[in-house]
Amino acid sequence: MVFGILNLLLGAVVSHADAAEEMLPVTKATNTYYVERKSYGTGREAEPPRYVKQLNKTWLKNFDALADVDWLDIGLDYRFRYEYRDNDFRRAEDTFDEPYLLRTRGFVAIKHILDPLRFTLEVEDARRIHSEFSKSFDTRDINQVEPIQAYLELYFKETPLGKDDLGNDRPISIKAGRHAFEYLDRRLLARNEWRNTTNSFQGVRASIGQQKNDWQIDLLALKPVQRLTIQLDEVDHAQDFYGVIGDWRRWSEHVTLQPYYFLLKQDGHQVKYDANGNAAALNNRIDREIHTAGLRAYGVVGKSGWDYDASYARQWGHQDRLNNQGHFIAQLDHDAYAYNAELGYTFKHAWKPRISAFYGFASGDKNSDDTSNHRFERLFGFARPWSNNDYIQMENISTSKIRVEFESPQSLLESLKVDAGYSWYRLDSATDRWNAGGNLRDATGRSGKNVGEELDVRVRFPLNKYVGANIGYAYFRAGDFTKVTSQRVDPGRRDHSDFLYVEISASAF
Repeated sequence: MVFGILNLLLGAVVSHADAAEEMLPVTKATNTYYVERKSYGTGREAEPPRYVKQLNKTWLKNFDALADVDWLDIGLDYRFRYEYRDNDFRRAEDTFDEPYLLRTRGFVAIKHILDPLRFTLEVEDARRIHSEFSKSFDTRDINQVEPIQAYLELYFKETPLGKDDLGNDRPISIKAGRHAFEYLDRRLLARNEWRNTTNSFQGVRASIGQQKNDWQIDLLALKPVQRLTIQLDEVDHAQDFYGVIGDWRRWSEHVTLQPYYFLLKQDGHQVKYDANGNAAALNNRIDREIHTAGLRAYGVVGKSGWDYDASYARQWGHQDRLNNQGHFIAQLDHDAYAYNAELGYTFKHAWKPRISAFYGFASGDKNSDDTSNHRFERLFGFARPWSNNDYIQMENISTSKIRVEFESPQSLLESLKVDAGYSWYRLDSATDRWNAGGNLRDATGRSGKNVGEELDVRVRFPLNKYVGANIGYAYFRAGDFTKVTSQRVDPGRRDHSDFLYVEISASAF
C-alpha cells in the first residue's frame, strides 16, 4: 500500500540511471587487490546496492541523535521508465505499446552493533501502467510489494585465516534467508537491474574473504523464488541450485581469475505456480540435472590502455524429453557450451573514449530427434548485455559487437556518459529456436541462421545529487530467419522494430 502510493506521488522520477551498468573508473587503491572490469554491461550491483548509504553519511546526520549512527544502512530508491516499443519482437505479434514502468525499493540493514549477528531487508514494488498489456500478468514488469531480500547474517571479521599481504581482514560470512545478488559477469547469475522485477533466491550463501582480498570463495545452496504479480512470491520447490565461485586477484590489474561450478536440479513432480499464484498443471514438467563449470578472466593491461574480459562455460547432465501430450518418452544427455570475449582500448583523452569488440556464443540443439540436448542453459542471467532491445538470451546464439563509450570531463559537463554499438545476431543451430517472445523456430533449418542486426545508443547524466536520467534508443532489423518464421506466426509482420526509452531515477539518500 505504502509503495503503491509512493509510486503515484513520484510518478515522473526514476532510479540510478541504470546504476548496475555504470562505467566505473579502473583504479587500484593501495589497500585492495580488486580492480573493476571495463567490459560493457558487466558491472555487478554492489552489496548493499548503490542507492544504500550508511545513515551517518546521509543528510540525516544533521540531526544530533543520528550523527553517530554507523551501524544502520538505509536506502529508498524510485525509478520511472517510459518505453516506446513499435513491433516488439519479444511478443508473438506486431504490436505497438507505450508502457510506464514504476519501481520502488526500500532497504534497511543492521551491522556492527550486534556482531556477529546482522540483518538485511530489501522490499520492492514493481508495476506497469498505460500499456496495451496492462491486464496481462507479466512477471517481467509486475511484482507488487515483495521482500526481495530478507536474511540473517553471521559475520566474523577476524578469523583464523588472518589477513592478506595488504593487511585486509579475511572475514567469513554466512547468510540465511531470501537473497538478490549478482556474480561473475552477470550472464549466469544476476539481480537483473534493467528489468522492472528482480531475481531472488531463498536459502544459504556463505563467503570466505572479501572483495579487497587476494582470493575469495563464495558458496551457494538455494532455491529460486518464483515471482507472482500480486500475491507474495513462492519458493520454487521444484528446483535446487548450488554453486561455488572463486576469485583469484593476486595478479591484480593484469588478470582476475574466476573459476566456478553450478548445479541445477529440477523435480518435474513438484508444484509450481502461474503468474496469478495458482498451482499450475504438472503437464510438460521435466526432471533434469544440469552441471555448469567455467572460468572467467578479465583485467587491464597496465597503462597501455588495453583491457579484456573472456569466459568459457561447459555444461553436462541429463533431462527428460516429453511428447506433445506432455508424457515422458526418453532421457536426454545434456551437452552444451558457451564462451565470450571482449577486447577494449581506452584512448588517453579528456573524454576517455573506449572502443571495444565483442564476440559471444552459446550452443543450440543440433537435432531435436537424437538422444542429446545441446542447447545451453542460461540459468538466472542478465540478457541485456546481449541486446539493448532485450531480444537475445544466452542460448543458441552467435553474436558479434562493436561499441564506443565516452564520458565528458567534469569541467565541461559533470558525469555525462554516452555509449553506442552495433550488433550482429545469428543462430548456432538453424533447427533450434530463437527464444524471443514468439519462440520462433524452423525445425527444417531452411530459414537459415540470420536473426538480425541491432543499432543502439544510450546517454546517462545526473540531474542533481539525487536524481539521474538514462535515455536510450535501439533499432532492430530482422534477418532471413526472423522474417520467414515471424511471417508464419503473424502474416504481414514488419521486418524492423524501434525501441525508445526515457528513465529517471531518484534516491532519497
